[in-house]
Amino acid sequence: MNRLSGFVSLHPYFKVPPDKMPHLKAILPEFAAKTRNETGNLFYEFTINGDEVFCREAYVNAEALLAHLDNVSAMLAQALTMARVGPDRGSRTSRGARRN
Repeated sequence: MNRLSGFVSLHPYFKVPPDKMPHLKAILPEFAAKTRNETGNLFYEFTINGDEVFCREAYVNAEALLAHLDNVSAMLAQALTMARVGPDRGSRTSRGARRN
């Protein structure tokens, strides 16, 4: 079976206030370091664009993703005190419909 046939990817966006960005940037290398030794990880990286931090990550299967979330849960909780999850794309949902 191909290693990528059942892979799972996750693409969270974090909206970060300007005063919190330096603090969040400081912990991103810690996320990468903790993830580096996860056997089910295929790739993991961050991109910063203005006030958004985007994480691009993939795992061999759902169990590997859940293991990753367990591995970084304390750091993720810390990051979420500095940011909110989700892209700032106006008031549209993922299907393009307007939210009320």
